[in-house]
Amino acid sequence: MDLKQEARRYHRHGRPGKIEVIATKPFTTQRDLSLAYSPGVAVPCEDIAEDPAAAYDYTAKGNLVAVVSNGSAVLGLGNLGALASKPVMEGKGVLFKKFADIDVFDLEVSETDPDRFIAVVQALEPTFGGINLEDIKAPECFYIEETLKKKMNIPVFHDDQHGTAIISGAALLNALELQGKAIDEVRVVVNGAGASAIACARYYLSLGVRPEHMLMCDSKGVIHTGREGLNRYKQEFARDTRARTLAEALEGADVFLGLSVANVMTPEMVKSMNDRPIIFALANPDPEIEYDVAREVREDVIVATGRSDYPNQVNNVLGFPYIFRGALDVRATAINEEMKIAATRALARLAKEDVPAVVLHAYGLEKLTFGPEYIIPKPLDPRVLLWVAPAVAEAAMRTGVAGRRIVVSEYKEQLEAKLGQARDFMRIMINKAKQDPKRIVYPEGENPYILKAASIIAEERIAEPILLGRRDRIERLAKELNLKIDHLTIIDPQTDSHREAYANVLYDMRWRKGIIRADVERMLSNANYFGCLMVHLGHADGMVSGVTRHYPDTIRPALQIVRPRHEGGVIAGVYIMLKRNKVYFFADTTVNIQPSAEQLAEIALMTAEFARQFDIEPRVAMLSFSNFGSARTPESQKVAEATALIRQKAPDLVVDGEVHADTALIRNVLRENFPLSTLAKYGGANVLIFPDLDAGNIAYKLVNTMADEVEAIGPLLIGLRKPVHVLQFGTNDERDIMHVTAIAVVDAQHRDRA
Repeated sequence: MDLKQEARRYHRHGRPGKIEVIATKPFTTQRDLSLAYSPGVAVPCEDIAEDPAAAYDYTAKGNLVAVVSNGSAVLGLGNLGALASKPVMEGKGVLFKKFADIDVFDLEVSETDPDRFIAVVQALEPTFGGINLEDIKAPECFYIEETLKKKMNIPVFHDDQHGTAIISGAALLNALELQGKAIDEVRVVVNGAGASAIACARYYLSLGVRPEHMLMCDSKGVIHTGREGLNRYKQEFARDTRARTLAEALEGADVFLGLSVANVMTPEMVKSMNDRPIIFALANPDPEIEYDVAREVREDVIVATGRSDYPNQVNNVLGFPYIFRGALDVRATAINEEMKIAATRALARLAKEDVPAVVLHAYGLEKLTFGPEYIIPKPLDPRVLLWVAPAVAEAAMRTGVAGRRIVVSEYKEQLEAKLGQARDFMRIMINKAKQDPKRIVYPEGENPYILKAASIIAEERIAEPILLGRRDRIERLAKELNLKIDHLTIIDPQTDSHREAYANVLYDMRWRKGIIRADVERMLSNANYFGCLMVHLGHADGMVSGVTRHYPDTIRPALQIVRPRHEGGVIAGVYIMLKRNKVYFFADTTVNIQPSAEQLAEIALMTAEFARQFDIEPRVAMLSFSNFGSARTPESQKVAEATALIRQKAPDLVVDGEVHADTALIRNVLRENFPLSTLAKYGGANVLIFPDLDAGNIAYKLVNTMADEVEAIGPLLIGLRKPVHVLQFGTNDERDIMHVTAIAVVDAQHRDRA
C-alpha cells in the first residue's frame, strides 16, 4: 500500500478524523442532568457574568486552544482552502493533546480577506484560552497576527512564524557557544523570505544579532536597498550591500539559516563561509544541503536540519505545546517576546543537562552529551515540558501578562504528573526499534493484514520482516493490495534450502516425545514450527504470529522448540495496558491455569524484568480477593506465599500482597487504610499479577472492552529463550501488528545486551 492509500485509510478507518470530544463530568442520573444543564448550569453562568475570570474555574476555557486556519498555505501544498486544511488542523490538535494535555477545537475559516478573517477569530475570544494560527500565507499572516494580538486579551500565536524561530534560536545560542562566537559579532545569511524566515530573522535580532550583520535572500537573490517592489516585511531586511546572490552573501558568513528549498546550498558555498560556521538547513523534507555533505566539506561546521534521521533536529513540537501550556496555566493575556525568549533559553539549558536513560534508549544511543551533534533536546525528551512550560509561566508573571500567579516549584510537580509513561510509550518503543532493527519472522505471510503491516514495518525500518508463505500467492496479494514488497524477505517453507536441516533439528529435539520422521514433515507444514526453528537456530531474531490460529496452536511450537528460559521454568502471557498517562503490565493473562505459589513468584519476577526493558521501574501487586490477610483461604494463602518468595529472591523489588486490585491502584486507599504497605510508599502498583488464568484473562478482556481510554498491547510471551509474541486471533489492524513487532524488536535488543 503506497503512502497516499495508507494516509487515506488512516484518516477514514473507524471513526473518521483524528479527534473526538468526551465528557469530563458524570452524566448518568437525573441529578447529573440537572447539574450539567438546567437548572444547575445557571449558577456558574451567573457567577461568570459577575466575574469573567470565573470562566476559568467553571469551564474548559483555561485548557482550550483554537487551531485556526483559512487554508491559504497548507504545509507545502499552497492554497488548498479552509476545508482541505482540516486534516492538518486536527493533526495539530493531536500534538497539543499528546505532548501537553491541551484540548483543541480546530476551526477552518473560509475567509481570505484578512480583516474579515480577523473579525471571525476575534469574536471567538469568550470560548478559548488561546489562539494558534496555522497555515496562513505571507504577508497576510503578519498583519493578521499583529492585529489580533492588539485586539484580543488571550494569547495569539502563529506557529508557522514563531515555532521555528524559538527552537532554532535555542540551537543558535548553543552552537555559537560551542563555536566560540559572540552573537553580536556574527554575520548571518537567511535564505527564504516567507513567514517562518522573516519571523526567525526578527527573532535572531531580538537575541542579539546586529541588523547590519544580517542579509536575507529570496528566490530573486539578496534583498538589498536597490531592489524595487519589496513589501514592507521584506523592506525590514533590505541592506546596503554589493552581494546579489546567495553565493556572494555567504562569503565569510558565520551562520546560514535556510527556510527555502532543497539543495540550493553547494559545497563551494560551505567552503566560502568563515571559520567554524553554523548551518541550519531547515527546508522540509529535503534540506538546503544534506547533513552529511556539509560535514564532509567542513569538519569545523555545526549542522542542524528539520529531519529526524540526522542530529540536531529543529522540530516545532519542542515549542508550541509547552509554550501554550505555560501561558494557559497562568491565564496569560499574550505570548510576548520575553516568554518566547524564556522558552528558547530553557531549551538551550536543557541540552546541557545529563541525558536520562529513557531518552537514550528511545533513540538507541549509549551516550548523548552537549556538543556539535547535540545542541538542542530531542523531540521525545519528556523533560521538555518540565523546563519550557515553567520558564514561559515565570516570564508571563514577570512581565505582567499573567492573570494569576503560581508557585513554580509546585507547578513543576503538577506538570510531572501530566507526563506519565503511557503518553509516548509506543512512539518511544518504535523509535527504539528503529535504532537497531531485528529480523522478525511472520509465519502468516499470506495474510493480507500481516502483509500490509510488514510493508509498513520494513519501510519505516522498525524491523526486517521475513514472510513465510508461497511467493506467488504473496506477490499476487501484494498486487491486489497495491503494495511494494521488493524490500521484504519471502521464504517458502516447502521449498526452502534449510528445510532438511530444520527437519533434522526438530527430530533430534522431539524424538523422545514419541514423534517419527513422518510427524516431522507434518509439523513443518505448519509455518509456526518453521518460524520457531528459524528463531531457535538464529536465522531470525524473533517471531510474531497468531492472526489466523488460536492461541494454544501458536504457542505450542514455541514451547517445544524455543523453550522456556530455564529448565522446568514457566512462561506467561503479559498484556501492556496504556491508560492516558500510565502504563500497566497484566500477568498471567493467557497461559497458566492454576499456577502454584512458586510459579506465581516466577511470573512476577519475569514480568518485573520485562517492565524494566521499557525503562519502567516495576511496582508489583500480587492480586487476590483478600486484602493483606482479610480473608484466609487456600487461594489467598497461595498469593501470600508467592509474595514472601519474591521478597526472598528480589529483596529490592517493590512488591506487596495479597491485595485487592482497587487497593493496589488507588493511592489514597493505600495511604489511608494500609500506610505500612510497600505499595503505599510508591503511589500504587503498575505490575498486576493475577492469581489464576480465570482472573487474568477476564480482567484484561473487560478492561480492554469497556474502557475507551485503554489501549492493550499483546499478548506478549515472557519466559522464553528468545522473543516469540502472539497476536490476538483475528487481528485486522496493522497498527496492532506493528506495535507487537516493535516490542519484539526491543525485546531482542535487550537480550543482545544481556
